[in-house]
Amino acid sequence: MIASEMHRLRNALRSLDIQTTVVLVLCALLMIVTFKFGSRTFFLEHIAPSGGPLQAWGWWFFIQGITGFVIPVLVLVIGFRNSFRKVGLGLGDWKLGLIILSMYVPVVIIGTWIFSDARAFQLQYPHFRGAIDSWPIFMIYHGYFLMYWLGWEYLWRGFVLFGTHHTFGIHAIFVSALPYALLHLDKPTSELFLSLVGGIILGALVWRCRSFWIAIPIHAVQMLAIDFWSSLRLRTGASGIGLDAIRIALSGI
Repeated sequence: MIASEMHRLRNALRSLDIQTTVVLVLCALLMIVTFKFGSRTFFLEHIAPSGGPLQAWGWWFFIQGITGFVIPVLVLVIGFRNSFRKVGLGLGDWKLGLIILSMYVPVVIIGTWIFSDARAFQLQYPHFRGAIDSWPIFMIYHGYFLMYWLGWEYLWRGFVLFGTHHTFGIHAIFVSALPYALLHLDKPTSELFLSLVGGIILGALVWRCRSFWIAIPIHAVQMLAIDFWSSLRLRTGASGIGLDAIRIALSGI
């Protein structure tokens, strides 16, 4: 019986697609590394005990960029000899991407204004509270955030999506969306549900455009808008979603 089971195990291992297996396992390992060694707590305790909170946020974003973009790209392009275009790093259908982005920006500005009226969002955003009262710090923080988006988006909409699509086909969209949604468990309830829907839609958009680049401005604009509105509301005490609330909020610029 043992010999039979070993034979079945060897056959099962031979049937595995190496790239798909490496991508899925490495993705989990990279997330462990990010949360363990990329955390702000790790930075302040082991890297720069005298560092400030903004530097700690920068460390986290930098590590996410390395573990989510640099390492995955090296694995797919050098390790498995894929072309940049094949792993989502080409321009793809950039015209379609720009059209969708131009349609999305007004919607997200209005939507985040409405969501920012909820206390749960004001308690959550901006994540770095030092960005609330200083626009220069606000901009530095969001400048750091670009490195984070590069790693965060490529990990799911590049590494997992394009790294496994030859095995899962279009279902790779859902494979990449599920862990992405679970990583939003600590977010407000409405955002948690939207993360699953948004992850599927964004994955489908990247799949259609054949390029992950469109995911960065879409997510960056969304975060910038919610942080902007939440900061203004916290500065001015603006409440509600009508024109008077907008006028009061904008007085805090």
